[in-house]
Amino acid sequence: MDNKTLVKEALAAREMAYVPYSGFAVGAALLTKEGKIYRGCNIENAAFSPTNCAERTAFFKAVSEGERNFEAIAIVGGPAGNPPVDFCYPCGVCRQVMAEFCSDDFTVIIGKSEDEFKEHKLSDVLPYTFREPDLHR
Repeated sequence: MDNKTLVKEALAAREMAYVPYSGFAVGAALLTKEGKIYRGCNIENAAFSPTNCAERTAFFKAVSEGERNFEAIAIVGGPAGNPPVDFCYPCGVCRQVMAEFCSDDFTVIIGKSEDEFKEHKLSDVLPYTFREPDLHR
């Protein structure tokens, strides 16, 4: 699957965002190595800490259905009701979730539109990862 298609899926996921407090809608499209796509959107809560990011929503949906092998994720975000105008990078918690399930060469695509996006490796957006082997040092 090409990056343009994955960004298009993330833009569609963004339309489902529940953002009554921040008004900042984010969509993510997570691609498995088998070619299946899991969409995620951010879901806010009045208590704030139960809020869940789009990236984690996509990962948790996929993992809860037994997926463990991931190829790439596309992420788009910006004020709800308007197209994204800037690149929206994942928060630190989402980067750590990616590190739990993905290798350093996992592709992270940050988009503004189907035609304007940047491609990174997970190791670029989260250097010095903390993973399971670090628990045994």
